Amino acid sequence: MTLTATPFAHLDLPALKTEPKLWSTWLSRILSGALLIALVLQLGQIDAQQLHDALPQNLWFLPVLLALYFALPVADWIIFRRLWALPVSGFFILLAKRIGNEVLISYAGEVYFYLWARKRTELSAAPFGAIKDVNILSALAANLVALLLLLLTYPFVSQLHLGPYTDASVICAAALLSTSFLILLFSRRVFTLERTQLWWIFGVHILRLSAGVLLCALLWFIILPGPHFGFWLVLSMIRLLVGRLPFLPNKEALFAVIAVFLVGQDSAVSTLITLTATTILALHILVAAILGALALLFRNRDIFPEMGKSS
Repeated sequence: MTLTATPFAHLDLPALKTEPKLWSTWLSRILSGALLIALVLQLGQIDAQQLHDALPQNLWFLPVLLALYFALPVADWIIFRRLWALPVSGFFILLAKRIGNEVLISYAGEVYFYLWARKRTELSAAPFGAIKDVNILSALAANLVALLLLLLTYPFVSQLHLGPYTDASVICAAALLSTSFLILLFSRRVFTLERTQLWWIFGVHILRLSAGVLLCALLWFIILPGPHFGFWLVLSMIRLLVGRLPFLPNKEALFAVIAVFLVGQDSAVSTLITLTATTILALHILVAAILGALALLFRNRDIFPEMGKSS
């Protein structure tokens, strides 16, 4: 059974093992419909003229921005390519997953991806186990990268408006990040995949997160080279931490609010952070529109290769 009448439903891969359960079909439709509504509401918050006027003259920001945007779905595709022999066309559903997580609500995209996976893949283990393990490892990798960055960029934390609580804030943040690794004590009960697969996935996440932090800092440094690059790394680390907060929509906007609080309302830095959040949201809407157009264009054509074959 395939999904119908949803924004991304017709980006289908052939079903090797279908599970025609009505509840999962309707849940997918509800998630897609909710995502469409959220995108329309977010679209109303974008001032196209203001966004155009605020874009920097240095065009090097554009490839860096695109690399930053696609780093997560590319890493996800690499992971699930190895786990499920996911073809290149499966990249579309991973884009939809990211948009669902960031525009609608955290883990909404994961639910959508899980429903897609159980309808279209024949796996040696339940897709829930693989998706769960990938997300847990992503969280652990994010905390490790953030902890290392916190230690590396400590001299620049003083540039934020934390007042006399700078040292206490750093210590508390480091302690909270460290406690997340207690889950490893129960790894045999928590994880489903084999140990070698888990380490490989963790390595991919580390590379992806490190690249994301550097790309984000580089993006801001290109647009506004005044502050030291280490200062941008601090803000990029905070953006990484905000991105891990569960069950929150539009985390880029939330990060912009936090950044304005930390650097000051009248700072050029706060304007740049707000511009970045708006640009990422505009990319979400543009990518969603392209996915929707592809879904309508190919809804009655079998253009995707079979699972396990090269594409």
